[in-house]
Amino acid sequence: MNSLELSFSQDRRRFLKGIGLGAMLFTTTGAFAEALVRTPAQTEGPFYPDKLPLDTDNDLLILNDTITPAVGEVTWLNGRILDSRGEPIRNALVEIWQCDNNGSYIHTKDTNKAKEDKNFQGFGRFLTGSSGEYVFRTIKPVPYPGRAPHIHVAVKLKGKKELITQCYIKGHAGNEKDFVWKGIKDVKARNSVTISFDPLKGSHAGELAAKFDVVMGLTPAA
Repeated sequence: MNSLELSFSQDRRRFLKGIGLGAMLFTTTGAFAEALVRTPAQTEGPFYPDKLPLDTDNDLLILNDTITPAVGEVTWLNGRILDSRGEPIRNALVEIWQCDNNGSYIHTKDTNKAKEDKNFQGFGRFLTGSSGEYVFRTIKPVPYPGRAPHIHVAVKLKGKKELITQCYIKGHAGNEKDFVWKGIKDVKARNSVTISFDPLKGSHAGELAAKFDVVMGLTPAA
């Protein structure tokens, strides 16, 4: 095994074990800096995978045990799934899907297949624990014709999709032209899905971190 193979192998093991990630990602101030705002529901879009990839874990950069990573700005998307009172929701299945760095989705009807990054998983899942936290390693979203950069997010409880939404890059010029983003008329709700992609503290590889807390319209069980 050469040094490059060893590096990616070690990186994947560290990721799957979650060594040190909690301290880096979840100490960032989030939803509780201001009043909770219910996350608005948004369209699922036409490109929810019609055929799931063989690998559906929360590392979208590496497929199975391959060593070639996807192209793009490495981003750790993290946050918590909360109920209407701000209490964490356990056993929520969080799904994300997005286009690759060339604007191609993993969908049989995507018209940009010729440019598809075969190393990008494009879809991932994470089951929350008692703290309601989730984390994905993915790429910073990119625009494609008609849409601003965004990541689709779905939250399932007991197998049912309770919420489908999207998150966007704070300050991106394309937001103002995006019909889905503009369709959120409530300013606070729109701001709640428009998040910062900032340098990951302690990273020497130019990685980014983005925090997206999802507030469900659910009340805690009595």
